[in-house]
Amino acid sequence: MSTVSVIPPVVTRKKVTTLTFRQKKERAEPISMLTAYDYSTALVMDQVGIDSILVGDSLGMVVLGYENTLPVTMEEMLHHCRAVSRGAKSSLLVGDMPFMSYQVSTEEAVRNAGRFLQNGGMDCVKLEGGRERLAAIRAIIQAGIPVMGHLGLTPQSVHLLGGFRAQGKTAAAAKRLLEDALMLEEAGCFAIVLESVPTQLAEYISSKLSIPTIGIGAGAGCDGQVLVSPDMLGMFDRFTPKFVKKYVDLHAGMEKAFVDYMEDVQTHQFPGAEQSIFMDAGEWQEFLKNVQSQPGSGD
Repeated sequence: MSTVSVIPPVVTRKKVTTLTFRQKKERAEPISMLTAYDYSTALVMDQVGIDSILVGDSLGMVVLGYENTLPVTMEEMLHHCRAVSRGAKSSLLVGDMPFMSYQVSTEEAVRNAGRFLQNGGMDCVKLEGGRERLAAIRAIIQAGIPVMGHLGLTPQSVHLLGGFRAQGKTAAAAKRLLEDALMLEEAGCFAIVLESVPTQLAEYISSKLSIPTIGIGAGAGCDGQVLVSPDMLGMFDRFTPKFVKKYVDLHAGMEKAFVDYMEDVQTHQFPGAEQSIFMDAGEWQEFLKNVQSQPGSGD
């Protein structure tokens, strides 16, 4: 008796939303988040089930080669957002508002936040700062745009902070950070990134909020974690923050592949027969016969 093989149906992952974030916090389910800046990377992240993809202004350093995130423009952000949105259909997509896109006025903040959804294909936006950003955050949310906050080390304030330094290490600084987190929650943020803050403080803040916290260099007590993907993939060799875990060393792998390729080209080992296209022998002979019979062919 013959058997018929049944191909299982393709399971489409349910779209992750801001509500999903809150539900995960309530169920104590950790949230996974990574940065992506291109279609192919976003496609893989979406396929494996990463909860959220951040198109971070970190692209200024790891993709565009700037010294910090300050030179990144709205147009550069939207360009990469569109690429990511074409690759990821289920992950929650977060667009990082670049320096000076929301600091000048609430009107400009709302307009630029809207562009991330309307022109960039994002689901929500992220912006840095605490109490000084409440007016902009409230206005953006009133316009129907979800906002993720960002406290602790805020890279767009790198000059004000005196460099890429951990924040909240004194009792007074920790108290201010907690106050800012509570203010962002009250203003309507659906989640808050905590970057480079002491583990005890991040865990304490997380316990006091009803919205989830996403840690980066903030220990295991946050409700989720985020990393810059070129860092965790070992692609960005300029420097590696202490809090990064490298899951693979693609920089070394790419370096070896490029050297091997160069040597194969120089020694005529690439392309080989398996990478080449050949005409049918009869067609080739017909071609040679035709061209050799033409005037001026040298025959």
